Amino acid sequence: MKILLLGGSSFLGRAYAAQALAHGHQVTTFNRGLSVGDLPGVEVVRGDRDSAEDVARLVEGRRWDAVVDTSAQQPAQAALSARLLRDRADHYTFVSSVHAYADFGPKAITEDSALLPCPADTPPGQPFSRELKAGCERAVQEGFGAERTLILNSGLLIGPYELGGRLPWWLERMARGGRVLAPGDPGRTMQVIDVRDFAAFGLELLTEGTPGRFLTTTPPGRLTYGQWLETCREIAGPAGTELVWIEDGPLLAEGPDQVAPWTELPLWAPDLPDWAGIWKVDSSRAEAAGLRCRPFTETARDTWEWLRTREPVDDTDAEGRKGRPTAAFRQGIEPAKEQRLLAAYA
Repeated sequence: MKILLLGGSSFLGRAYAAQALAHGHQVTTFNRGLSVGDLPGVEVVRGDRDSAEDVARLVEGRRWDAVVDTSAQQPAQAALSARLLRDRADHYTFVSSVHAYADFGPKAITEDSALLPCPADTPPGQPFSRELKAGCERAVQEGFGAERTLILNSGLLIGPYELGGRLPWWLERMARGGRVLAPGDPGRTMQVIDVRDFAAFGLELLTEGTPGRFLTTTPPGRLTYGQWLETCREIAGPAGTELVWIEDGPLLAEGPDQVAPWTELPLWAPDLPDWAGIWKVDSSRAEAAGLRCRPFTETARDTWEWLRTREPVDDTDAEGRKGRPTAAFRQGIEPAKEQRLLAAYA
């Protein structure tokens, strides 16, 4: 098949490209070339998807069997690509997010749960919000046709080349050794999905021309936060590395050592109403359609191997501007703060 990737050079796009190439497909990537390089073997077209002229240049004289859109963040971007590609491809996969659902966080969700309100014709340049992904979905379906559109509402993606820095942060924290602050309830279940498993599932649906919608993450109950941290400790921690569990209460208490959920101790979701459904995404439809998820241990080991061989990360962002932290630096608690909390509560 001939496949166009809108994005296609980093993390999820890279995983799609690698899977497609491995299966003998012809891959074109369309991006600005500002992040990591494209994989060998792909046709590279440089351009800005916000530019109608650039997208028109991309499609001129070309046709694909399918499009995979991993990069649209604004409905206007999705509307432009869907409109110009409607007669240039047979199938459009849009990678959305569980965050597009109105009840995500406090409640469990299924594919039939309500989306956030955001119209397909939302003007460009909107500040980041969860609603925008829902608007992108509507823009693709309206512009390309719902009968030829596949929506994959992604759960939390992890694995080699991860941009969010969550699993890498925990592995690198374990590698420093010592007493490690482990937050909350070790028995709380969580849902994460290896980016390679997500891409493999998406590519399988694409080759079959499947339309519709799938919540795409690991089924509930297969991994606990305690298993997550213990696996990271076993893989990256030197001898003597110790997990020290502290309950939610002290970490949430007001004061200078209050800990921000999710970010300061990555993926810590405390037992609060707003977080009650965050790991309760019903992925049974995807599992029935062929989604297969590898054990977390394999993902963690492969990510640790990548971390140990990747080039050093500096404080330059994708635009080449110094002083703006990359995504990998936006996670994690300061060591001194961690030590204060351990001394006070453990």
